[in-house]
Amino acid sequence: MSPFKRHTVTAALPYANGPVHIGHLAGCYLPADIYVRYLRSRGRDVVFICGSDEHGVPITIRARKEGCTPQEIVDKYHALMKGSFEKFGIAFSIYSRTSSPVHHKTASDIFKNLYDKGIFEESLTEQYYDEKAGQFLADRYITGTCPNCQNPNAYGDQCERCGTSLSPTDLINPVSALTGEKPVLKETRNWFLPLDKLQPKIEKYIDSHSDWKPNVFGQCKSWLNQGLHPRAMTRDLDWGVKVPIKGAENKVLYVWFDAPIGYISATKELTKDWEKYWKDKETRLIHFIGKDNIVFHCIIFPAVLMCDGEYILPDNVPANEFLNLEGQKISTSRNWAVWLHEYLEDFPGKQDVMRYVLCANAPETKDNDFTWKDFQAKNNNELVAILGNFVHRTHVLTWKYFEGKVPAVAEYTKADLQVLEDIKGFPKKIADALEIFHFREALAELMNLARMGNKYLADNEPWKAITLNPKRVQTVLNVSLQICANLSVLMKPFMPFTADKLCTLLNMQPLSWDAAGNIHLLSDNHKLAESFMLFDRIEDEQIEKQVEKLHKSITVNLQAASVIPQKNTVTFEDFDKVDIRVGTIKSAEKVTGADKLLKLTVDTGIDMRTVVSGIAKYYEADKIIGQQVCILVNLAPRKLRGIESQGMILMAEEPDGSLVFVSPTKLNTANGGIVK
Repeated sequence: MSPFKRHTVTAALPYANGPVHIGHLAGCYLPADIYVRYLRSRGRDVVFICGSDEHGVPITIRARKEGCTPQEIVDKYHALMKGSFEKFGIAFSIYSRTSSPVHHKTASDIFKNLYDKGIFEESLTEQYYDEKAGQFLADRYITGTCPNCQNPNAYGDQCERCGTSLSPTDLINPVSALTGEKPVLKETRNWFLPLDKLQPKIEKYIDSHSDWKPNVFGQCKSWLNQGLHPRAMTRDLDWGVKVPIKGAENKVLYVWFDAPIGYISATKELTKDWEKYWKDKETRLIHFIGKDNIVFHCIIFPAVLMCDGEYILPDNVPANEFLNLEGQKISTSRNWAVWLHEYLEDFPGKQDVMRYVLCANAPETKDNDFTWKDFQAKNNNELVAILGNFVHRTHVLTWKYFEGKVPAVAEYTKADLQVLEDIKGFPKKIADALEIFHFREALAELMNLARMGNKYLADNEPWKAITLNPKRVQTVLNVSLQICANLSVLMKPFMPFTADKLCTLLNMQPLSWDAAGNIHLLSDNHKLAESFMLFDRIEDEQIEKQVEKLHKSITVNLQAASVIPQKNTVTFEDFDKVDIRVGTIKSAEKVTGADKLLKLTVDTGIDMRTVVSGIAKYYEADKIIGQQVCILVNLAPRKLRGIESQGMILMAEEPDGSLVFVSPTKLNTANGGIVK
């Protein structure tokens, strides 16, 4: 028995700066919804919390791009996301927004409580400042070259190509995203959460959850092993929750301080009894997120809650990996995505097809891929041919032979009794998988029940037996209908729209989870509704249209993409400091634990040196040995994944984001040749 009386389940607050795509759904919203629907079906006390994250730099960047105010942006995308989630069947208890007065007060109160306790460390630090714009720059307002993979469009907090966490001062040739000017460092005052001092408590908390998914626990331990550092909880911005203390004018709360508190404020809006969902140790708190949010939900937010002292901590954080699209990383900037609101328009009434495909392909332990061809195959070969076919044949034959009434069992055979016994085992199999967040396994067990029904019907051939042994057909169709009734209960968390349709077909009320496994859910002579198909085939033309739409959107996007503007002028003396040489890659190997990094040994003509480069996505290690490159040899060494990198390989970036070597056109150019 669970030691918890109730559950608080949260799904990551999506930024209100664009629509929802299938990567978001597969990452956290669909698994969270499946889990919550399962808990509700079991009669558990659960609240399912989410809402739009309406603060932070992505919002202001989008507003600047669209030439409107941040408020107009968040109003537009909040409405779009909320409507899309509802139509797709994501059954939140509440979908709120962090611009609400309740949230501003809640976040301010928690910050003030920590401030009054003396938790924060007030400190003067240097931060990049755009003199032309007259403002300090948040990390996302600074771009430059990643020191790790040479991506020229890395942000001040992270390189989205190689995934390395960065500080603005790590960037090579940083520029302001506002004006394109080179920023200057200027002193500013901020309030820091001393994660270094809190590390022992955080470490004890993380170590008590070694049962978490390996990707989550491993990432947390990696951060802790590197040593935590104080992190500023305030920012020099004008959009967000105002810092509620004297001397903090023109500052707002750091978005990763404010956003997770949105779960608490949304629960306050939902119920006056909100405290039992956040302060009672008999409540289980579970965060569903993507892997890019692990550190914030497992280290920073728990640290804030620890310091406050009144709140429970997350008991589990089942983060998923990323979903790719047609073999490429989903990219909102390149429009390489399947947008939920567009899917709902293009495939009306097929919410459960996408729910099924995304759950079957869920990136639970590693990045996975969505393709339109696989989407079609899973619909036609599984939902139509297995689940839909079994239900339809059973239903049609009952109408044909027994006027749509459930026939009474004449006599069970040994094989019938084995099938009935097997039915009883499926609820536990599916529940056991759901309880440990193995959604793919749970869905596979559901389909195994449908497969069992299909096989049972095919083995017994009631369409042949009806002439010579009608009593046998009574039993076969009764058993088949009981399987259908059980499917209507067990599929509800995964495919709620289809579960409702199946209940309509069977003319039965939806039942709770505990009813599943019962082999007498439909009584003798119970009248079924008229027949209709649960699923229909998806034709090649529909899929070709979607693939064409994808490629057309990225082609248009690439054609419209402008070349990155010229950077600020440098003097010849500045350029003369740079030492670029011709070199040859002598060996290459993947860096353990880093999918995007290669460790290279390069003959520079001066020496043999090690360089770590973020090119593993574009080149296989054994295929680039002997490749001539241009290498910046007088770049200060930098440790990456514990390896000292002693230079930078120059790469050119294509419009689609891929990288290619910058190499001499003459074969076997002498190593050490100076690039002028």
